[in-house]
Amino acid sequence: MKFIHLTDTHIVAGAGDLYGTNPKTRLQQAVAHICTHQADADALVLTGDLTHIGNGDAYRQVCECLAPLPMPVYPILGNHDCRSVFKEHFKQVPSDAHGFIQYTRDFGDYRAIFLDTNQPGAHWGEFCELRAQWLRAQLAITDRPVLLFMHHPFFPVGIGSMDTISLRDTAPFLSAIAGYQDQIKHIFFGHIHRPIFGSINGMPFSTLRGTNHQVALTLDEDAAADIIASHEPPQYAVVLLDEPRIVIHLEDFSDHNRRFALK
Repeated sequence: MKFIHLTDTHIVAGAGDLYGTNPKTRLQQAVAHICTHQADADALVLTGDLTHIGNGDAYRQVCECLAPLPMPVYPILGNHDCRSVFKEHFKQVPSDAHGFIQYTRDFGDYRAIFLDTNQPGAHWGEFCELRAQWLRAQLAITDRPVLLFMHHPFFPVGIGSMDTISLRDTAPFLSAIAGYQDQIKHIFFGHIHRPIFGSINGMPFSTLRGTNHQVALTLDEDAAADIIASHEPPQYAVVLLDEPRIVIHLEDFSDHNRRFALK
């Protein structure tokens, strides 16, 4: 199986600019590139912050941009999203029994589990006991290797300003996955707007740049510092799956450098 990982599109109402670039144009460029070069992908996952403020027109713009894709799209919420407005425009996306945007799909040999870390009115993430109970139940009923998708990371990445707005009170999440770490083969997240790879407690993870603006690499900064942004090239990821292989390629889709044969 092959799927696309896209994150942090930050579309604004009226298709306006944001931080000196245009989020809608950037998303359209990403979609056009995917349709040209990766149209055989089986799915596209969008790990949150579809919009910048969470209003209806912005979600309408997102849907318009995604419409040309030939594969199904699996979105989740980020801190800039609004759960109730999202549901109005993505009626096909399931919710759990408590209304959180959480659901599962089979991705080849893997079970993909999509999580909701949105806390209305806050930029940090929350994963309450109700959400954790749902996650633990999903882990308990599958014998497949698992891929987790979430917006906020549940651990510090070393950029202090972003670590302060990652997942807070991680105890429910950590309790939910306790005993299942070996089954969780990869964790995909967004929020950080940087390409980052690693592992935590034996679980590999990855994230990538957003499609509009990025967060600069400022390690060991004061946690109270402002978030420093940058305009590095936007990306999407191409993920190749077959048990036990997970391979992630990053595509800088706005890179127009000439390609040439090495001889």
